[in-house]
Amino acid sequence: MANVLEVRGLNKSFDGIVVARDIDLTLQSGRIVGLIGPNGAGKTSLFNLISGVVKPDSGTVLLEDAPLDELKFHERVRRGLSRTWQHIRLFPSLPVLDNLLVGTHDYPGERLVNVLFGRGRLQEHDKIAREKATDILGRMGLARVADALVSDLPYGQQKLVGVARTLMGDAKCLLLDEPMAGVEGQSYAAMQRVVREVADRGVSVCVVEHNVAFIRDLCDEGVFMFSGTIMARGSVADLTRDPQLTELYFGH
Repeated sequence: MANVLEVRGLNKSFDGIVVARDIDLTLQSGRIVGLIGPNGAGKTSLFNLISGVVKPDSGTVLLEDAPLDELKFHERVRRGLSRTWQHIRLFPSLPVLDNLLVGTHDYPGERLVNVLFGRGRLQEHDKIAREKATDILGRMGLARVADALVSDLPYGQQKLVGVARTLMGDAKCLLLDEPMAGVEGQSYAAMQRVVREVADRGVSVCVVEHNVAFIRDLCDEGVFMFSGTIMARGSVADLTRDPQLTELYFGH
């Protein structure tokens, strides 16, 4: 399998507090990696470093062998690196479908010449984007709420909408930060199914999640973090059976 994302020697500290120490991580096409560990282990900080939200003290991040170090967050997204957030970042006063349309890239209306002389191109782009958004919502079991305001949805469905929006950008690598927090029932099953479908299309996926059962059932590999360091890798089942790691994760 091809390497999609590579993290090499990533280090970061804030006022002496280390959140990443010599992190090496490789994400491969079609594979789902679960990033587990206790609160404060550095999991979300690692996502922030990879996605360009925070600049590392040293180290490098490569997407398909191309360094991303000088690129800002939105530039990395355009290159094919996408992520969700622990706290939902949607437009609550907009319908679900419109929230997905915001996630499209290279909108021709951003160029004045297209606004003035390319109306046909704008209409075609809008038609394709709406068809794509409708297809994604259908696969996630959200077709019936496409015209509903996000603020009117239960929390689990809002989390699904957040993931759906990331899929509008044709990501090569997808970082999911606690996608299952507050998600249950049909939304839980839909999230599992959609993430697996994304990986089956060749996208590399990394999931930060405290729901160990979700990680165990979904992920091809687990990575255990503690105090900004990767301590172990292997199957999620093996990691969660390790007495030392279990004590670090759950305490005494």
